[in-house]
Amino acid sequence: MSRFLKEQYKSLEVYTPGEQPKDTQYIKLNTNESPYPPAPSVVEALGKQDVENLRLYSDPTLSTLKGKLAALYGVESENIFLSNGSDDILNFAFMAFGQKGALFPDITYGFYTVFAELHAVEYEEIPLREDFTIDYKDYLNKNKLIVIANPNAPTGNSRPLEEIEEIIRTNPDSVVVIDEAYVDFGGTSACKLINKYENLLTVRTFSKSRSMAGARLGYAIGAKGLIDDLMRLKFSTNPYNINRLTTTLGEATADAEDYYMEKCKEIIRVREYTAEKLKGLGFEVLPSKANFLFAKSNDIDGEKLYKELKARGILVRHFTKERICQFNRITIGTQEQMEQFLLAAEEILKGEKQ
Repeated sequence: MSRFLKEQYKSLEVYTPGEQPKDTQYIKLNTNESPYPPAPSVVEALGKQDVENLRLYSDPTLSTLKGKLAALYGVESENIFLSNGSDDILNFAFMAFGQKGALFPDITYGFYTVFAELHAVEYEEIPLREDFTIDYKDYLNKNKLIVIANPNAPTGNSRPLEEIEEIIRTNPDSVVVIDEAYVDFGGTSACKLINKYENLLTVRTFSKSRSMAGARLGYAIGAKGLIDDLMRLKFSTNPYNINRLTTTLGEATADAEDYYMEKCKEIIRVREYTAEKLKGLGFEVLPSKANFLFAKSNDIDGEKLYKELKARGILVRHFTKERICQFNRITIGTQEQMEQFLLAAEEILKGEKQ
C-alpha cells in the first residue's frame, strides 16, 4: 500500500472472493453461481439499439424495473431499491444504520466484517450453536444494526419466519437486515413483513437464482423510509450505478419468473440427491436451504479434499476458519456435474483408506 492511504484503512481485512481461474477448464462448484443460463427471452432481450444507446447514461430512477419487481412481490415501487449487486446495499446498510453498532453471526457471509470495519462500526459476532444454526434469542432486544443471512452462508441453514419476525419486533429502534441471497432455494422470505415493520430491510440478488452473477444486479425490499435512506446514499455517490444493458436484462428476467422458479426446483432436487449420496460416502452434511451444501468427511482433511478435487478439475470452496476448516462448501451444479463430483470424491476417499 502507499503512504497516502488513510490510517483507518491500512488494517482492513479485505473480502476474498471465490476462485475464478482462467488457466484450466474446471467444474465450478465454488462460487454459488447458477449452472443454468438465463431464460431464452433474456438472452434475446438485447438488440442493436441497446448497444448503440450505451452512449447515453442509464436511467437513475430505474422505474420500469422497480415496477416489475414491485408487482412480483406485491409491494409498491417505493419499496424497491436497486443496486450494482446486493453487496452495494449491504455496504450502504452498514454506512447508514450502524451508528449504534452491529450484530451478526460468527460464521456467515464474510463481507459483513469488512463493511463494519470499513465504516468503523463496532460489531459483535454471535457464535452459531453447536449444530451451526442461529439461535434467534441471541438477537432479541439488542438495539443495534442486525444482519442475518437467511439462509445462512456458508452453512445453508435457514430459520423460520416466526423467529425472524421476533428479532425484528424486539428491535424497533434499529434496522434489521435479512440477507436473502439464497431464499429461492427453499427458504422463506421476510419481505411480506415490510408493511408491518418500518425497521426491516430484505436484501436480494439476481446473482444466484436468476443466473446473472456477471451482470451485477441486486435489490432491497423495505419500508419507504429505509428505501429513501438508501436512495439518498446512492444519489450522493453514484446515481448511474446500474448500466443500461443490465437494466434491460433485469427487466426481461423479472418477466421470466416461471423459468427461474423451475430451475430452482431442479437445483433443490439435485441438492437433495447429492446430500444423500455424500452421506452414503460417510460425509456429514448440514441441512441446506441454499444452492450449496456444507459437508465434511472424517476420513480426509478438509483442505486436502479441496486440493485433491481441484487437481481433478473440480473447484469447491474451502474456508480456513478453525471451526469450519474441515468443511467444504459445494455449489449445486447440474446433475451431470454433481455425478462427476461424487465420483471424484469417492475415488479420493478410497485412496485415503488404502
